Amino acid sequence: MKTAEELKELLYKIDRRGYPAYKDTKGQYGFKGFVLSIDHVQSDPFASPSKLHIEVKGKTAGFPQRLYDKKHKRIALQDALIRQFGKLAEEFSFKAKGSGKSGLISVTRCGQEILERSACSIDPAEGNVIMRFEVGFPANGRNINAGELIKILFDFLPECVEKSCYYSNLDENHLEQVMELSEDQEYIKNQLAERGLVAFIADGSILPRKSGVSQYPMKGATPFVSPKSMSVKMDLPYHGPVTGMGLKKGITLIVGGGYHGKSTLLKALELCVYPHIKGDGREYVVTDPDAVKIRAEDGRSIKHTDISMFINDLPNKRDTSAFYTEDASGSTSQAANVVEAIEAGATALLIDEDTSATNFMVRDELMQRVINRDMEPITPFIERAVNLYEKYGISTILVAGSSGAYFQIADRIIQMDHYKPRDITEKARSAAKDYPSLNLPKTEAKMPDFFRCPKENPKVYHKGRIKIKVMGKEGLSLGNEYIDLRYVEQLADSEQINCLGYMMKYAEEHLLKGKYTVRQIADEIYRQIEKMGIGFLFRGDDIPGNLSLPRKEEFFACINRYRGLNL
Repeated sequence: MKTAEELKELLYKIDRRGYPAYKDTKGQYGFKGFVLSIDHVQSDPFASPSKLHIEVKGKTAGFPQRLYDKKHKRIALQDALIRQFGKLAEEFSFKAKGSGKSGLISVTRCGQEILERSACSIDPAEGNVIMRFEVGFPANGRNINAGELIKILFDFLPECVEKSCYYSNLDENHLEQVMELSEDQEYIKNQLAERGLVAFIADGSILPRKSGVSQYPMKGATPFVSPKSMSVKMDLPYHGPVTGMGLKKGITLIVGGGYHGKSTLLKALELCVYPHIKGDGREYVVTDPDAVKIRAEDGRSIKHTDISMFINDLPNKRDTSAFYTEDASGSTSQAANVVEAIEAGATALLIDEDTSATNFMVRDELMQRVINRDMEPITPFIERAVNLYEKYGISTILVAGSSGAYFQIADRIIQMDHYKPRDITEKARSAAKDYPSLNLPKTEAKMPDFFRCPKENPKVYHKGRIKIKVMGKEGLSLGNEYIDLRYVEQLADSEQINCLGYMMKYAEEHLLKGKYTVRQIADEIYRQIEKMGIGFLFRGDDIPGNLSLPRKEEFFACINRYRGLNL
């Protein structure tokens, strides 16, 4: 490791030379209080910015161990430090002048969710802090402007580090609140399992968002208030007593008029599998972390998935116990999505009628009379929902606005009325008595066969390498194969898709050998990440600072939408 002064001397030496001379700066340098690593130098001032990271030893950082001695507390503290570093970096960004991206200083932009990110990591044993960020190395045209980079690295950066990575310079009360909120959220999550709940929505929560493209809370929105019949009380470790709606396991139906808050409630439930920051309005809304949003997805590929639970006896005699198609219909795609969620370990299915295939969800009594069951290959979800819960413990939360058929099987029915929930279970059951009862199948559904062992796809390699390209939250390409993730709605951040790209690359290189099932592949990757962190995917190489860890359920969704999956 070289000294900071040696870096400064090198920069003076290469000043005004051609931009490629910046490559000589790659390496580690000891600054007062931290070590700076220049991991990757951009090829020219208009290319993606250079990648750097700093490391502050635990004794220097000085964070009390109580703030990070548990995984959820560590992730919350890391999130707080990233946000603080980002605020400071934004103040200094582009104060150094030059062409292209010269002077840019940036770190991951965190959303409302608290996610495990590669931008910051804290060593649980020693308390060492690592922060990964990007800098646009300054240039005049395509010639090095060393004076401006010296200003960034020797004036701006030390101030960012001192005010974001040193406990003594931070707001201690704020960090205590971050830790306390993470403990309260973890407590609620653990209480869900103990109390037989799928989700908890605290009274006073603000569920509506500012707009359809914003995750910020809506100003003046109606606070959530639980119906008395569904209200539960929890004594949180720090917040103290809190009341709210406890959604029990089983089948829950959410109904109501248009624009009254049905989908808003479901959206909150699907995203609150992740903890949220203070002030979001949903910080005390917690959903079972293994709940999965299900929808129809016309045109997706399905790779040898056993959908016989829902689709069987096709006229062309196609085998639905290992169904394959490159262009699925709405009902077929939704059937595959349910089965794949079960394979991933889903404990609850979240479904909105608006984004579902009608013929997959229900067949009314008249249709059953006209079209005999023997002539219909689709067994609708309404005929499997009870069996899924009673036999396999998988709950359902369904938003319905037009069909009342699910009244007959729902354990509880919530009506959203001007964003306020009302328990109308008894009223709806009474009304349902006047309608013909459902003609449910006499045979139970058997658990699908999940024995799929993918092999390596040699087509994704180019010159011995697998290239990854991410298209925001739309999807990613692995080699020449595009993976469409537009409808995987519980991906909260594009950085999760970045991470999925590297996870898929690792799987192709090490695990897709025809020996391991998809479940075993997912379990192995997450076991290694739990043991070694996201850096495990890079085997000692420089770790990008733009990754956030997706749930295992989203990894399953990604590999199942991989058209290059070789089965």
